[in-house]
Amino acid sequence: MRFLSADYLFTLKDEPIKNGVIQIDNSGKIIEIFNDRSFVTSHKIEVFNGIICPGFINSHCHLELSHLKGLADTIQDFSQFISLVKSRYDFSKKKIYDAIQQAESEMFDNGIVAVGDICNTVDTIHQKNNNKLLYYNFIETFEVNDNKADFAIKKSLALRGKFRANNMQATITPHAPYSVPPYLMGQILKYSDNNDVLFSIHNQETNQENELFTNKSGAFYDWLNNIGASSSIWSKRESSHKAIVELGLMKKKLLVHNTYSKKKELLNNYYCTCPKANLFIEKKLPNYSIFNIDNLCVGTDSLASNDSLSIIKELGVIQKNSNFSLQELFIIGCKNGAEIFGFKKLGTLEAGKTPGINLVSDFKKGLEFANIKRII
Repeated sequence: MRFLSADYLFTLKDEPIKNGVIQIDNSGKIIEIFNDRSFVTSHKIEVFNGIICPGFINSHCHLELSHLKGLADTIQDFSQFISLVKSRYDFSKKKIYDAIQQAESEMFDNGIVAVGDICNTVDTIHQKNNNKLLYYNFIETFEVNDNKADFAIKKSLALRGKFRANNMQATITPHAPYSVPPYLMGQILKYSDNNDVLFSIHNQETNQENELFTNKSGAFYDWLNNIGASSSIWSKRESSHKAIVELGLMKKKLLVHNTYSKKKELLNNYYCTCPKANLFIEKKLPNYSIFNIDNLCVGTDSLASNDSLSIIKELGVIQKNSNFSLQELFIIGCKNGAEIFGFKKLGTLEAGKTPGINLVSDFKKGLEFANIKRII
């Protein structure tokens, strides 16, 4: 049994508690929250300087791309980044597996307790079986040519089966509006089952995507034509959101990046921002003022487009470029992701939960300079 206290407890269920105390058992399960230290014998309390908050949720990651870290430093645009990702298979399995293990350890050390992870291979299954972190696995599906769509969905269903055979939550999900024609989008919806409770789709990450649908021109338009893509991708859609609507109304949807989204385009969905990756690839951030705080979460994206897997650093970028309060930033980094993925034991400091416990210190100059210590 331990009693932990700090300058503030950010329970994220209520307002921050100054000098609050949290009682946990040996497994990290919360027994009780006290509003001040007078309720507990003083010699039993471990007192820390800073903020105690729940474990972070990394709502968008590509763990299997961790071996590409540092290789994108010289890219000039998004099309070059796509080419880099295509080279992912040109590496030994040992290098890939070692990078996955190191990346997961980095997330653990940075106070992350759960991850929404994009998967195209079985490469991460072995590491995930160690149960160091909790994962919601998205089986990414894409194929720009209608003639090959049935093979693509068959491949995704087989991969979903391999994750589920290891007792892992896994959902088939579309990659992006520009890489999934209407026919394949319909197949994804058709073959999703009752365990596919949430779709995750890259959305409006670049202006080239908007140009494709709005003007039927631009770099994406030229690229798709050159590789023999089905014209239904752009001819039957006036915007990225037309593709989102094709996924129906019954499933929850998490739209990732939204760098070029406008308020009038936002629907009743969840939205994930990956600020450091957006700055790296597009040198642009979303307009954070357009989002509903209750529907917004944060991710790191992959080490191919980021130099770290740290939610506190991502929140630091958001803090510099928004008017969100400190409480709201922690809600984005902890509570919302847990609710979106259905991780009921995570996200807030409440009796009965086992959310992980982080200490955030040295944050007065901004969260990007803060130190993070994982207590539990």
